[in-house]
Amino acid sequence: MIHFKIWRDARDITDPKEYATTGYDRPSMRKCWEFLDRASRSFAMVIKELEGDLARTVCIFYLVLRACDTLEDDMTLPNSVKLPMLRSLYLKLHEPGWNFDGSGPNEADRMTLAEFDVIQKEFSMLDERYQLVIEDICMKMGRGMADFAALATPEKPVAEINTMADYDLYCHYVAGLVGEGLSGIFAASGKERAFIANQLTLSNSMGMILQKTNILRDVKEDVEEGRGFWPRAIWGKYGFDSMKELLDPTREKQALFAASEMTLDALRHATDSLDYLTLIKNQSVFNFVAIPPVMAIATLERCYMNPNVLKKNVKIRRGETIQLILRATNPRDVALIFRSYARKIHQKTARDDPNLLKMSIACGKIEQWTEHHYPSFLQIRMQNGAITTVIDDNSSDGRVPLFHRISKQIKDKQDEEKREQWVAQMVDKGIIKSKEEYLEREEQRKRVREIEDAQPFPWLIVVGAIVGFIALIVAISGVVYYLVAVTFKDA
Repeated sequence: MIHFKIWRDARDITDPKEYATTGYDRPSMRKCWEFLDRASRSFAMVIKELEGDLARTVCIFYLVLRACDTLEDDMTLPNSVKLPMLRSLYLKLHEPGWNFDGSGPNEADRMTLAEFDVIQKEFSMLDERYQLVIEDICMKMGRGMADFAALATPEKPVAEINTMADYDLYCHYVAGLVGEGLSGIFAASGKERAFIANQLTLSNSMGMILQKTNILRDVKEDVEEGRGFWPRAIWGKYGFDSMKELLDPTREKQALFAASEMTLDALRHATDSLDYLTLIKNQSVFNFVAIPPVMAIATLERCYMNPNVLKKNVKIRRGETIQLILRATNPRDVALIFRSYARKIHQKTARDDPNLLKMSIACGKIEQWTEHHYPSFLQIRMQNGAITTVIDDNSSDGRVPLFHRISKQIKDKQDEEKREQWVAQMVDKGIIKSKEEYLEREEQRKRVREIEDAQPFPWLIVVGAIVGFIALIVAISGVVYYLVAVTFKDA
């Protein structure tokens, strides 16, 4: 934590040199940055690290969607007010001066609506290619949220999610669309390749794994506030008639099995998230998109089979968070982080958990993905100032000899191609008459080398002669000593 605080090279958006891209010199943008800090310090930190105008663009994108989310979560607003506003909020992006001060007093992010005119002003200053993406996602999200909010009744202020399909659709509206929007912004910025905007399935999974983790972790808070996002298709099969019963201490075991299935469903998006990260080329964008899923997998492990998830909001330690942020800088290390937490989850699986087999398969898929893309017998080393990949010859992995054989075949083929090219050049220059002549000479040299190899090395002959001479001297000395001893025996 000390290393992160003191030595991390963080971008300072308040630096006058950054004004051209961060807009911090404008009062309206400065207030937007303040809104971002108040809405989410963790997201604010990674958003500010984005290069150039991406940071400002994503900041506005986040605040627009936060305004939409605040409308949806506000339990004090009747549907007669909430639904039309959700469906038309995207139009307010082009309506200067529009604000809404009717949010409940306890809504933490009500300022995004009460002072929406500030956000709108900065939105209007964005490049048109960014505006189109943000407006499109705001429209889709607002309409989707309104569709779910419309299912609510006075008796059930929050519509119950019944099937897994409904659960996936809801998570898509509130989080998957965020992933799609970010991909569109990254592509529009030119910092990522244009095709990233079309990776809808992978982009959706990036948002889904984060949203489903939050829904799992926040179960106690949501239930106590009258919200319930776990699908009946999961908790209903464990004998519960309502989500409130999940918090019953006498039924903790069954509730943990339901939480286990929620974890299993969230892990369904893990390999898609890893696939998405392999497509990113810009370092600041990679850091931005890698940190949330890394935090999600760590949180899933912390919540898994943990009774505290039914009693309080479970979070990973601050030091662990910082360690993950510092490490999640490339696809390989992120994959290894996922594998590490998947192994921990698998180790915690209870033998009587109905999800035991499925959980083992889910964790195995992460293990398989990591081993396929980043084989464990390959080691990353620094040699002569350059990063290289080398084979771990001490590994017992059966692919090591196969890799060596394939490498040798490739090298032999390259050597043969070079030899063919060289012979062709010698023939063109008239140094040799034909390829056959060259091959005949090579065959003669090969036979000479075989004869030489069959004969003992000259140094072996010399050593043998020296050893033989020493042995002869020792033998003669022994005979002389014996004769002298016998002759003068009686003397």
